Amino acid sequence: MLGNFIYSNPTKLYFGEDSLNYLNEELPKYGKNVQLVYGGGSIKKNGIYDKVVEILKANNKEIIEDGGIMPNPTVEKLYEGVKLAREGNADLILAVGGGSCCDYAKAVSVSVHCKEDPWEKYYMKFEDVDAGTEIIPVGCVLTMVGTGSEMNGGAVITNHDSKLKIGHIFGDRVFPKFSILNPAFTFSLPKYQMVAGFYDILNHITEQYFSGEDDSTSDYIMEGLMRSLIHSSRIAVKDPENYEARSNIMWTATWALNTLVAMGKSTDWMVHMLGQAVGAYTDATHGMTLAAVSLPYYRHIMPYGLAKFRRFAENVWDISTQGKTEEEIAGEGLDAMEAWMKELGLIMNLKKLGVTEDMMDGLVKATLIMEGGYKVLSQEDVLKILKKSM
Repeated sequence: MLGNFIYSNPTKLYFGEDSLNYLNEELPKYGKNVQLVYGGGSIKKNGIYDKVVEILKANNKEIIEDGGIMPNPTVEKLYEGVKLAREGNADLILAVGGGSCCDYAKAVSVSVHCKEDPWEKYYMKFEDVDAGTEIIPVGCVLTMVGTGSEMNGGAVITNHDSKLKIGHIFGDRVFPKFSILNPAFTFSLPKYQMVAGFYDILNHITEQYFSGEDDSTSDYIMEGLMRSLIHSSRIAVKDPENYEARSNIMWTATWALNTLVAMGKSTDWMVHMLGQAVGAYTDATHGMTLAAVSLPYYRHIMPYGLAKFRRFAENVWDISTQGKTEEEIAGEGLDAMEAWMKELGLIMNLKKLGVTEDMMDGLVKATLIMEGGYKVLSQEDVLKILKKSM
């Protein structure tokens, strides 16, 4: 392990079929006004909304309704949420849904008492929360896995006017205070959203895995997480209500992006920058945007990190090395990854996600360049990758 780091994760997790009951233990720690954040209404159809509201009322909480959170929360919606929180004097923001709801809740939490425009401060200037600024605590009840937002400080917001989709990674103060993870709550998710979440998980891991060249414990952990995900995803696609498979996937999603495996790593994140640029233009499902750009990107950078791509092929995909060059082994690893992606039914073509040729220049400009991977991309590299993703 190279470098120096500090590791801290303040989020308390409640995991399992009975985990929602523990909301009764958490709610008394906060004031009476709870801003209830949720998406398009699926939690009302599957009964989760009623269960949560029942517990809130049993704990004598006043509910501030904040529904309609879209898959890519917009800056306009953020402003609406801030207004609701201020008017309702929110003491706790409770996100019930997937990563978008959790991200949005955290963005609202840091913005309510922000004296500046939160988009400008946090997403354009990338400033941190001022030390004296009050942050409204956040809790999560997870109904979709993929983002890891239930145990990290990330909050992604989209600005359609600027054609930008940007994530801000906040510090410990913004992490959810608690998260409730019941794998059964993910059963009713449509297959499209389910498999998009599966790929989001894998890509969170590979973004951190494909960096650094030392013998890092983090890499060994990530290889195990990836193998578990691949195994369980194949079961879940055939049997979406297989509790064991869905529980393993839920747990993997959390550990993929709760900062643990990033320790000692430089980390890449270019696939996310490419995918988020696409999302800003098309509002396509996040995991699918990642799936569409991943293989062209990894094949582009493979020569610069060949040893790690070979290790990925051997340790994650069980590629035989006998009689093969290092390049052949590494290439077969990415071929195996592609076969698995097709097996899940992922969208791997930007045209199918709504990208057109006339968007290319804008997408290139909207793609933030990161420097933690094996190759720092030029704008020409970005354009080449995006074209290969079509």
